[in-house]
Amino acid sequence: MFLSDFIEQLATRFGGASIHCGHGVDNLYDESVYLVFGALGFDFQRSVTEQNRELLPDEIARLERLVLARVERRIPVAYLLEKAWFAGYEFHCDPRALIPRSPMAELINNRFEGLLNSGPGRVLDLCCGGGCIGIACALQFPACQVDLADISTEALALARKNIALHKLESRVETRQSDLFADLEGRYDLILANPPYVSQTEIEQLPPEYRHEPRLGLHGGGTCGADIAIRLLGEAAGYLNPNGLLILETGYSAEALQARFSATPFLWLDFENGGRGVCAISAEQSRQLIRTGQDADEETPLQLEVNLPGH
Repeated sequence: MFLSDFIEQLATRFGGASIHCGHGVDNLYDESVYLVFGALGFDFQRSVTEQNRELLPDEIARLERLVLARVERRIPVAYLLEKAWFAGYEFHCDPRALIPRSPMAELINNRFEGLLNSGPGRVLDLCCGGGCIGIACALQFPACQVDLADISTEALALARKNIALHKLESRVETRQSDLFADLEGRYDLILANPPYVSQTEIEQLPPEYRHEPRLGLHGGGTCGADIAIRLLGEAAGYLNPNGLLILETGYSAEALQARFSATPFLWLDFENGGRGVCAISAEQSRQLIRTGQDADEETPLQLEVNLPGH
């Protein structure tokens, strides 16, 4: 069977199995390409047509084992391959951390155009998981020092594996910390992708997400914004005077904006899709401490949130 035929048939097979795409691709054909190219080591920069050839029997057998795990056990492709791509870079990927899929990749590839006047000297990837956000930033800005912080020792072990993969031991370090609790000093740029899914949403997620660590998903509270609220209340003490916080809050964005309704967050738009990511200056972060502590957590929505893509 030729490569192109196998991929077409696999996409149809995935459709009949109600496979959910949500870990780096948004359609069944790309999901099929991801599995096949990743498993066989094909070049993702070249099209199916360019690389079309007849698959060998042992290649088909290898693919079938992965397809069965994808269909019957609903294991995401990234975990089956034990690798994922973020911002154009390859990373080790396994159930110790969420599969990388943050729209922050676009910001990194654009070197934070319109948000930063110069390259950051010191960067923090907070709630780093496998470290892809901070490592991609280190690769984009060769002069910066990066801390990868997470509460999970398992996630940090994976992050160290990715640091070694990209030979960044001299510039990137891991730190175990419950948000900022065990961190020191100030940063020019904080990139935070904390858990932000509510309990209700977790219970409604497709089976694929049950393979990911719950610690990386559940944001606490009824709306999933509790961890993000804590983070915003502490961030000012860790930002340099001209520092910037980029915070991903997903579907809890409206609840977060309501909690800090006096602060005009800058909600970012993305060409490649994504929502619920905001940019907060150091001054705005200090304002949150002054005004946010007295805010009523049940405050109704007072501002229309400009979510990307809407």
